[in-house]
Amino acid sequence: MKRFHYIRCFAIALCVLFVTVGGYTRIEASKFFMPEAGQAGKDVIWEPTPPELVNAMLDMAQVTASDYLIDLGSGDGRLVIAAAKRGATALGIEYNPDMVEFARRAAGKAGVNARASFKKADLFESDFSQATVITMFLLTEINLMLKPKILDMKPGTRIVSNSFDMGDWLPDQTTTLEESSSDWKTAHLWIVPAQVNGTWKLDNGQISFVQEYQHITGILSIRDTTKSDGEITTQLSGKLDGDAISFTAGTTQYTGTVSGNTISGTRAGGGSWKAAR
Repeated sequence: MKRFHYIRCFAIALCVLFVTVGGYTRIEASKFFMPEAGQAGKDVIWEPTPPELVNAMLDMAQVTASDYLIDLGSGDGRLVIAAAKRGATALGIEYNPDMVEFARRAAGKAGVNARASFKKADLFESDFSQATVITMFLLTEINLMLKPKILDMKPGTRIVSNSFDMGDWLPDQTTTLEESSSDWKTAHLWIVPAQVNGTWKLDNGQISFVQEYQHITGILSIRDTTKSDGEITTQLSGKLDGDAISFTAGTTQYTGTVSGNTISGTRAGGGSWKAAR
């Protein structure tokens, strides 16, 4: 009978341990969670970005202490932590709660809790519009789903992707670490361009831009009373770098800054120009 009593007490103790699990299995077990390469995720499997590529991505984006970086699908938090070590404020958005807790502990060990934070969220339902830098290691099809939101971000926002591109939106820069032995050694950088597509009025004519992401073509039309048709038209081509615009019309180089519905700048050889829509 005494042996039965001990067995019964042991069984009850086990039950109490697992009934308080809300406590043990979820909270205590998460302390021992270790991410594994190839583990399943909501949208993609998780693969760690090699440290050398983490640094290359942050270098491409020129991350400084004045930046607010958001990592979409932040995994074990390494990009967020590396950005915080550079003085940036950084946020990781991650769907897996165990990964979130793991990353928080890693940030604590790295001494960057004040600048690095993580939240459990669906990146498709998250607002990342205030970021100055976005980093991600997602599939091309996921990037394409996010592209409309990214293009609506503030001009000049830097977007850096590990390996995967954005379809017909060609990157402004691509870096490949040739000496790396990892499968993941390429990063792409995009700079969100200002939106200039359409017709802009000048004091003495108009500019019609046709925009394809950061690349622009179009026609510059200037009134000329000495011509029978009263107008000189010149084809133009150029590029946007965030809110900075530059293009060549004929043999003249134009540079300027886009600010909402106005553009102002200078012409090579002297003189200023201004356009509005």
